[in-house]
Amino acid sequence: MILIDVNRQEYDNDTRNLIKAFYPKEDISNKNEEDYLMKVKVNQEGNVCKIDIEDAEGKDIYNTAITITTSDRKIIRTDFKLALYDGLSDITGKTLPWGTLTGVRPTKIPLTMIEEGKKDDDIIKHMKDAYKCSDEKTKLSLEVAKRERSLLNRLDYENGYSLYIGIPFCPTTCLYCSFTSYPLGMWKKEVDSYLDAMIKELEFVADRFSDKVLDTIYVGGGTPTTLDEFQLDRLLGKVEELFDLSHLKEITVEAGRPDSITKEKLEVIKKHNISRISINPQTMKQETLNLIGRHHTVEQVISAYHLARDTGFDNINMDLIVGLPGERIDDVRMTMEKLKELDPDSITVHSLAIKRASRLNILKEQYKDYEINNTDEIINLTRDYAYGMGMTPYYLYRQKNMAGNFENVGYAKPHKAGIYNILIMEEKQTIIAVGAGASTKVVFKEENRIERIENVKDVRNYIDRIDEMIDRKRTFFSEKY
Repeated sequence: MILIDVNRQEYDNDTRNLIKAFYPKEDISNKNEEDYLMKVKVNQEGNVCKIDIEDAEGKDIYNTAITITTSDRKIIRTDFKLALYDGLSDITGKTLPWGTLTGVRPTKIPLTMIEEGKKDDDIIKHMKDAYKCSDEKTKLSLEVAKRERSLLNRLDYENGYSLYIGIPFCPTTCLYCSFTSYPLGMWKKEVDSYLDAMIKELEFVADRFSDKVLDTIYVGGGTPTTLDEFQLDRLLGKVEELFDLSHLKEITVEAGRPDSITKEKLEVIKKHNISRISINPQTMKQETLNLIGRHHTVEQVISAYHLARDTGFDNINMDLIVGLPGERIDDVRMTMEKLKELDPDSITVHSLAIKRASRLNILKEQYKDYEINNTDEIINLTRDYAYGMGMTPYYLYRQKNMAGNFENVGYAKPHKAGIYNILIMEEKQTIIAVGAGASTKVVFKEENRIERIENVKDVRNYIDRIDEMIDRKRTFFSEKY
């Protein structure tokens, strides 16, 4: 347990995130506890912010003070995080690969600087000085930012938008998952009613944005291929009917779980000219698949992949997670070897993030004997395999409580990068989202801000309140957009 005592709310989140990055296994509390590892105090009075860290015996082990000379919250926050980082680094003897960066979009920094005309050397110096990023992560973020920019330059942000279609059903809920997903077995009778409601929302979007260019579509979840072939055909056919797809640069269907994929479903998806699909093993170690609640076999992954190739798909992504409970570098190497044999067009390597609402966190005592390993060596191994398969990194993002404080990286072969993935991370284009739990992000470029329109998460609520969900969008766009 690590105690925190922060007298201003604006420091609370950064304090928690940085402590968690250095001490991922420790709980953090702002309540008085008798048994604790250390206490971190942050106290600002006037223009001086003091950081005091004491051990379990009350002995001071780090003290510093920051003099605030500006009203710019961004500069104040940067200076505070650097000071706290230095203290935690001194105490632990560790450095973090991403330094003080705890946000999910580190490439926004170099991408913005590139667009401002800054040179590589200036960007590298800024990443190191302002955020203490390692040489390797600085180089990675700059490389990805450049590749993102070359892909995003193909889009007209002013007149374009993207569309997210959310299918919240899954065969089962994975151990690490906290997304809005519902086991199909319990909700099978509601699927058609759900599609009725979502199509009604799609009809509104198509009408409201008929004067805009639709650039990308992403059908995600959940697991969209939990829909049967007739339901998939109905949904994708309705999208073709409602929207002008003549300028579409990409449409992805996240097939995701191999145990939800059939020949008939793939044929339906192919019939509707889907350009990109994702088949996600997460790991090729059967014992781990069993542990994390993915009720499919390694053989089903391989079979689903070959079935997709035989159906004619020439842009297949595969997702992996490193840092899964009990897995070591040899397990990751085995997974990468099997993927090398399959030869997908892109691979997304996720570092396990232990979400607060996941079973892995809620029932953590049950899984305490399964060590979570993620290291530079493992991350570099996946990178080297991706490069060896002719892929380069094209997008990355981070999440809170990631194993090893690393990142998620998408690698792709030439002309196979997922454009929507970049858009959702860099937040440069409005993305209209439909479905239960879907979050629309509206970009106001000139004002450099984003507003969100949230749909209710519960499937039953979504179905019953679909007119309200549509009215939320209608009111927002009539008043603000």
